[in-house]
Amino acid sequence: MPTRRSFLQTGLTGAAALTAPSLSSAELPQTLFRANRIRLGLASYSYWHFKTPKVPIEYVIDEAARLGVEGVDVLHRQMESEDNAYLQKLKRHAFANGVDLIALSVHQSFVSPDADERQKNVQHTLHCIELAYKLGIPCMRLNSGRWNTTKSFDEYMKNRGIEAAIPGYTEDDAFKWAIDCTRQCLDKAAECGVHLALENHWGLTSTPEGLLRIRKAIDSPWLGVLMDTGNFLEAPYEKLAAIAPYTTFVQAKTYYGGGVWYTLDLDYALIADILKKAGYKVYV
Repeated sequence: MPTRRSFLQTGLTGAAALTAPSLSSAELPQTLFRANRIRLGLASYSYWHFKTPKVPIEYVIDEAARLGVEGVDVLHRQMESEDNAYLQKLKRHAFANGVDLIALSVHQSFVSPDADERQKNVQHTLHCIELAYKLGIPCMRLNSGRWNTTKSFDEYMKNRGIEAAIPGYTEDDAFKWAIDCTRQCLDKAAECGVHLALENHWGLTSTPEGLLRIRKAIDSPWLGVLMDTGNFLEAPYEKLAAIAPYTTFVQAKTYYGGGVWYTLDLDYALIADILKKAGYKVYV
C-alpha cells in the first residue's frame, strides 16, 4: 500500500499540511524543492488531542523547524491566549524559525433552530478571522456543525457520524442555517484576506453532497473546501475525487499506532493523483 512518503514523491503540484510528523526535508526528492513544490506542514492537533495538558504552539513550531517542515496549522483551542501580545509572540517565533503559520483550525456550528445561538457562532467565526489576520494566517478551517442529538462524541463515532435531526426540523432547515451563517462571514474574510475552507468534518459536510451543497450555494472566492483525507469513512477515494475540484486546503491524516475511533489504510498515491488531476496547487 503506498504510504504518505510515496504520496509526496509523486510530484503533485501543490503544497502539504500533514497531521503527523514523519518526514524531514532532507528525505524528500530534490524535485520537490523547485517551483510549485509540495510544502510540508504540521497540524498542532497532532501533538494534543484535547485529553492531556495543552502542548504549546511554540513547541509545535520548534518541532516543525527541527524536522525541516515549513508550516504549522494552528488549532485555535490549543492556543494559550487570544491576547495580541501572545499572537505576535507566536508570529515572531514562527518567523525566527523559518516556519509559516498556514491555517487556523477553529470550531463552530451553525446547525441550531435558535437564531441567537447561530448568531453567537457567527460572531465567534468573525472573531477568529480577526485572530487569523493578526497572526498573518491566510486560511481558516470552517465547520458547518451537526445536530448534536447524540451527546457523546464516542457514541457519535460508534454510529459512524450519523445522528437524527432535532424533532420538528429537517436537513433542509439545517442547510439553510449553515448557508446563511457562512454568507455572513465572507465580508470579514475578504476584508482580512483570510480564505475560509469548509471541511468535510461530520454533520452536514460528512458527505460530498452535503459539503458541496453549501459550497455551490455561495459564489465567493473567499470560500473553498478543506479536504480531510480521513473523514470519509466509506468509499473514501470516490468521495475525495468529488470534492477535489473545489479543494483549497488539505489535511492528510495518518494512523501510526492506530486511531482513537477508527483507522483507515489510505492510498496516498491515489489521493495524490486525485489532487493532481483536479489541478490542486495549494497546501495539502
